[in-house]
Amino acid sequence: MDKNAPFQTFDDRSDAATCAPRLAALRAELARRNLDGFVVPHSDEYQSEYLPECNERLAWLTSFTGSAGAAVVLKDKAAVFVDGRYTLQVRQQTDPAQFEPRDLTMEGPNGWLEANAPKGARIGFDPWVHSQASADALRASVEKAGAVLVPTDGNPIDAVWHDRPAAPKDKAIAHALNLAGESAESKRTRIGEEVRKSGADAAIVSLSDSICWLLNVRGADTPHTPFVLSSAILNADGSVDWFVDPDKITRELSQHLGNAVRVRAPGEFESALDAFAGKSVVADATWTASAVFARLEKAGARVRRGVDPCQLPKACKNPVEIEGARKAHVRDGAALTRFLAWMAREAPKGHLTEIEAAEALEGYRREAGSLTDLSFDSISGAAPHAALPHYRVTTSSNRKINRDEIYLIDSGGQYPDGTTDVTRTMIVGEPTAEMKDRFTRVLKGHIALATVIFPEGTSGAALDVLARKPLWDAGLDYDHGTGHGVGSYLSVHEGPQNISKRPVTQSLMPGMICSNEPGYYKEGEYGIRIENLIVVSEAKPISGGDPQRKFMSFETITLAPIDLALIDPSLMTDAERDWLNAYHRRVYETLSPQLDDETRHWLADVTRAI
Repeated sequence: MDKNAPFQTFDDRSDAATCAPRLAALRAELARRNLDGFVVPHSDEYQSEYLPECNERLAWLTSFTGSAGAAVVLKDKAAVFVDGRYTLQVRQQTDPAQFEPRDLTMEGPNGWLEANAPKGARIGFDPWVHSQASADALRASVEKAGAVLVPTDGNPIDAVWHDRPAAPKDKAIAHALNLAGESAESKRTRIGEEVRKSGADAAIVSLSDSICWLLNVRGADTPHTPFVLSSAILNADGSVDWFVDPDKITRELSQHLGNAVRVRAPGEFESALDAFAGKSVVADATWTASAVFARLEKAGARVRRGVDPCQLPKACKNPVEIEGARKAHVRDGAALTRFLAWMAREAPKGHLTEIEAAEALEGYRREAGSLTDLSFDSISGAAPHAALPHYRVTTSSNRKINRDEIYLIDSGGQYPDGTTDVTRTMIVGEPTAEMKDRFTRVLKGHIALATVIFPEGTSGAALDVLARKPLWDAGLDYDHGTGHGVGSYLSVHEGPQNISKRPVTQSLMPGMICSNEPGYYKEGEYGIRIENLIVVSEAKPISGGDPQRKFMSFETITLAPIDLALIDPSLMTDAERDWLNAYHRRVYETLSPQLDDETRHWLADVTRAI
């Protein structure tokens, strides 16, 4: 990876003119394999959210470059599926004469195939890029249509993608103990013992963030996430068989791993699965490839579906990781504050574009030091683009940031001691009364979630309503989750916890880091989102409360000013104003020593008490 190159590019990375010839080539390959259709998810054998270029099969075929989606190809028709984040983008990027855009959430490939697959058709799927759970659901839908689902030997797209990029070869590195807070040996032993207690001989660990956390390693195989793409088997004795490109392993990393971690070539993974004949193996059907389950079952292993044993321990950050996150947010907050001060000076002049703003923020983050990457492509949107919650600016969509418009920037950084994700919404010029009303309602919901005290065992789904109620009171809502988990120098999107309408039962536990990001979006006009990261911690005892019950609270760790020009104080309670004033006081006291005089004076003004 070129550390001097920009982390973020804005070219469209797509060409709709390629859709027809590539689709024709794929259909010819399917005919050669006696297949009538094929399903293409945005996924790879590691179930990654962000894919290396060599695994961007959906983008290669359809020219759609979003981070979530799928396609289905039949002999006489094809469809591309995206969620509400990408309805505009997919129509800009793909060729609708070749791929009909469809809804990923409401219909998806499964629903579409159930209605469109011809009876008796052989529908192919690559069992390495579909999890067992997704393959089960896909098979059920295909069979309802009277068709049959056929696993392919190798991916048909790879057979016709003649200039497919090489797999990444960046070296893996050790994640130091002073950053991880627990040695890899301790983690392996601890989690291995849990596997043994469950009655299993081993667990398949498929997710890259789980493997990186377990072994205290990081890499550069995927954009914006410091992953080493690999597979692993965690044995009940705490030893690990790690299937990774040996060219990525340095002598220093070998010493870090120790003798209990056996580095093996990826090509040995399937034969290693065969060795579990007659033994008990646990695997997470949500995240483990269907091919792994099929191989284990064929070998005669006793396969038990269970949860990835690393996911929950990884989500509950230890004190070292939490302190690292706090420090990363101070550096990141200072960079964001410099950017916001610069925007306050330059944006009213009317010359800035969405790309120039995103590039400027990346520059301020680089100047802060220790930045290794952005944590995702920045969402830099003005006016109608801000109304698209996951808008990605490109050279063709780039627009100027005009006066009396709302500008939204959702961005984050990857630092060795923490991962950040923050959204700020600002007005360039004067807001309308409606803008101020909507912004204040979003802020009230943000504060309600930030200040809640809740009993141990409460899930994020139970708290989601707090962030929405001020909007619901006005007959308004937003269509994304309120919060997602965040990793420790790992993925900016991490499970198993979240805060949303979805009925996720995982309780919020001490050490978990989540986002707090309610919003409001008026299609074609403007969008609003206020996002901070929050850490779950045990609440202080409440006077008169039940001493037998534990309660939890949130600590806000993101530090950056919230635009006072968009607030209508008359809509806020005294307690809400007190929270905002205290937050802004902490922002100023923490960040001002790191700022130049001009920015410090600006920050003092925009964090004044209301």
